Amino acid sequence: MTAATATLIGLSAILMWSLLSTLTVASGPIPPFQLAAMTFAIGGCVGPVTWLWRPQAARALVQPSLVWLIGTGGLFGYHALYFLALRLAPPAEAGLFNYLWPLLIVLFSALLPGERLAFHHILGALLGLAGTVLLLAGGGAALPDGAAPGFAAAFCAAFVWAGYSVLSRRFKAVPTDAVAGFCLATAVLAALCHLAFETTVWPQGALAWGCVVALGLGPVGLAFYAWDIGMKRGDIRLIGALSYATPLFSTGFLIAAGFATPTSQLALAALLIGGGGLVAARDLWRLQRRQPT
Repeated sequence: MTAATATLIGLSAILMWSLLSTLTVASGPIPPFQLAAMTFAIGGCVGPVTWLWRPQAARALVQPSLVWLIGTGGLFGYHALYFLALRLAPPAEAGLFNYLWPLLIVLFSALLPGERLAFHHILGALLGLAGTVLLLAGGGAALPDGAAPGFAAAFCAAFVWAGYSVLSRRFKAVPTDAVAGFCLATAVLAALCHLAFETTVWPQGALAWGCVVALGLGPVGLAFYAWDIGMKRGDIRLIGALSYATPLFSTGFLIAAGFATPTSQLALAALLIGGGGLVAARDLWRLQRRQPT
């Protein structure tokens, strides 16, 4: 697999994650840890389905404890912190802190062996950050009093996800099939948190159940496998910078589904995020093909 192909596969995760908000809203008022347990259980079964004709791939689950700690800790740790942030702080403002992770991925990538962080990578990531800030808080939203713990959780979540993503590159020898085990372990931990802190609310109607299944197959399923491939074998700096398209696409899908309305603010955010992506992707437009390190 070439670096360009792996990069495109990694970028497909961004598109799938863009559907997360729309599908979550359409699934109904399911408690967050319950929803995580249900969807990660489905996502964890996506990979093993292919093991029916690739039985040797199941050996990917035999990994050192450090790999399990990073994989499960990254998936569960990020989502637990993000859900906590949504409970303790307004969602839009918490998103401002959470969406530092694309910038952190770009910056952290400079610590990887053989990687070089260029000015256009940083500029592209900063343009994307500016667009995201405008998208999420351009309406003049203020940071309310008493929400500091929620903002702290969102901030920590950004570091957890960026750390998980960049560390995946350091463990590129670990097969992507291992992600199935990380998802199933996350489902178990989320189920325990649900039983401890939440009251069970089952989806109501075929549409809600369909959205839960779609979440498990896409944003909480295939997306993590695609992201793993992109982080391990693709251009990690480009993927990190283009990850700022996630909130933009997410808002677009919400508008298409009737859960949000288009504004001039959204159009300006699109220009900033899209421009940042083009700047960060300068190497790709120059057709410089480099093998992953």
